[in-house]
Amino acid sequence: MNAQTASADSGSINHLANNHYFDHTFQLEAVKLMPGEYFATSSNIVLVTVLGSCVSACIRDRDKGIGGMNHFMLAEDESNAAVNAASARYGAFAMEVLVNHLLRLGARRGSLEAQVFGGGRVMASLATSKVGEQNARFVLDYLKTEGIPVTKQDLLDVYPRKVYFFPNNGRVLVRKLVRHHNDTLVKRELEYAARLTGIPGSGDIKPFT
Repeated sequence: MNAQTASADSGSINHLANNHYFDHTFQLEAVKLMPGEYFATSSNIVLVTVLGSCVSACIRDRDKGIGGMNHFMLAEDESNAAVNAASARYGAFAMEVLVNHLLRLGARRGSLEAQVFGGGRVMASLATSKVGEQNARFVLDYLKTEGIPVTKQDLLDVYPRKVYFFPNNGRVLVRKLVRHHNDTLVKRELEYAARLTGIPGSGDIKPFT
């Protein structure tokens, strides 16, 4: 999987997932994505992530089998417009860095399609927040604006999700973690949301190439 890493530009390398392992269930190499990460590949591997309020877009070239996944959140803070603006820019960055990497691997812009997941209301400490709804709305609006069709979606609800994406053939498996102990997941997403206040401004986002 070194080829995928080498093709990431210097502006996105810090967001590239690097947790590689062998999945014995599927007998495939796998990459696990954490909040704020993405991965793109032309290899027959599986991409895995666990989502609470965050969302993932699984995007692939339907003809070439080149695909990838991201994992991001728009932090909502009605008292701080700067945080909202910054996190929205990060949402755009998360989408663009994935698509740009797919194009560098040989995907064609007109052949891209997406499947989207997440946006659950799972953080009790943010019970009145609409972070999940905001994330779901953002990813659907973004893909519609960019002309990338959404072929499957599993958004909102109150459950965390574990998502397995097979870029080579477009297969996705989603497990809703009804009895999952969410303490680690919630802590991870809260820490991630806090980090969004320091993300790059819009001048650091590169458009699709």
